Amino acid sequence: MAVWHVRDFTPDDLESVVRLDAESATTDEPAVFRLSEVVAAVQAQNPGVVAVADGHLVGAAVGRVDGDRAWVLRIALHPAWRNLGLGTALLSALEQRLQSAGAKIVAAVLPEEETGAAALGHSGFRQHRGLTYFEKVQAVTAQDSAILSSLGAKVPAAGLWEKLSGMADEKRLVERRLVLPLANPELADAHGVEPPQAVVLFGPPGTGKSTFAKAVASRLGWPFVELFPSRLALEGGLANGLSRRFEEIAQLDHALVFIDEVEEVAGTRNLADPTSVGVVNELLKSIVRFRDRDGRLLICATNTVAALDPAFLRHGRFDYVLPVGPPDHEARKALWTSYIAKTGAEADTAVLAEASEGFTPADIKQAARTVAQAVFERTLDTGERAQPTTEDFLHTIRRTRPTVTTDMALEFADHTIRYGRT
Repeated sequence: MAVWHVRDFTPDDLESVVRLDAESATTDEPAVFRLSEVVAAVQAQNPGVVAVADGHLVGAAVGRVDGDRAWVLRIALHPAWRNLGLGTALLSALEQRLQSAGAKIVAAVLPEEETGAAALGHSGFRQHRGLTYFEKVQAVTAQDSAILSSLGAKVPAAGLWEKLSGMADEKRLVERRLVLPLANPELADAHGVEPPQAVVLFGPPGTGKSTFAKAVASRLGWPFVELFPSRLALEGGLANGLSRRFEEIAQLDHALVFIDEVEEVAGTRNLADPTSVGVVNELLKSIVRFRDRDGRLLICATNTVAALDPAFLRHGRFDYVLPVGPPDHEARKALWTSYIAKTGAEADTAVLAEASEGFTPADIKQAARTVAQAVFERTLDTGERAQPTTEDFLHTIRRTRPTVTTDMALEFADHTIRYGRT
């Protein structure tokens, strides 16, 4: 076997290094640092060395300096040159260059049994067992950012899902049907589960449909794109506006698209009104095109599911039609607990939950805000810190008219049976 010669990486080596990288892997686990990162590092003149034997490139090691810490991005060896000490020689040469560039700590992260693991051990690198590597792939690229800006969209703040209080049954249903298959596509595929691409949420006003949609986007880390029919109508007609927006959305790798009060654009078609027919037809075509690609979810919300065009709800267009109704006693109690906890007060949440039967999450939020404001003013007026009492909340509850009437609750129950698809 010929003797190798280690030297600095040059731009002419790039093609050979890329080819060598494909030959070098000894495990099916993906590398922590992608090949594109390795290429970017050497192009940015970070330290890199190669080993040459008989005019052929047989090994390479590339690093990147980040302040006083440097990372070994890749150690790649031709299969015929393994277990001969070449990896250790490459690593030694790379270390010298990383230290010269100001690195005080040289670190490496790679799958177990991967090429370079033995060389790191032989070179005095200490393995930290018990560590867990966390990774989060951002759903938004630089190109996506420009499109999202034109759509007036953004990625919701992390943690919205965890902040959802109450509505335990609805939250569990949405999580299991929507979030888990989309967050674990490979596992879902292994079980023959197709992640959802379009769903309808229906229920009385104020029950949290919009909140659920934003929370799902937050949980997935996907951009949240809301389409407003009233604004789209200003773009040469509603049908044209819908077509253009869905064409823009098609350029995104990931997106959660939300249409609230979708009955405005998908109500039962009036054959005497060509405009109405055209709008519904355009939306139906857009949904079909939207479903052509993975990694995206359309959520449509409506207060009046019975008003939607029958063709809109057919199987194949929407995977689920999920009811989101007023919170039950336990959900109301959880909502009151979350609001009262912010004040440090001690109020009887079971009593409040009983008194606020029929209240939506929006009703409870408004009542809690009203009490908080009144107690705040009481503190200012007296100069002593006041705390809200159970009676303060009950007084406000009695003065608050619930959004959901008895007739609305009965209608919702009927629509859940007739239209629900969970």
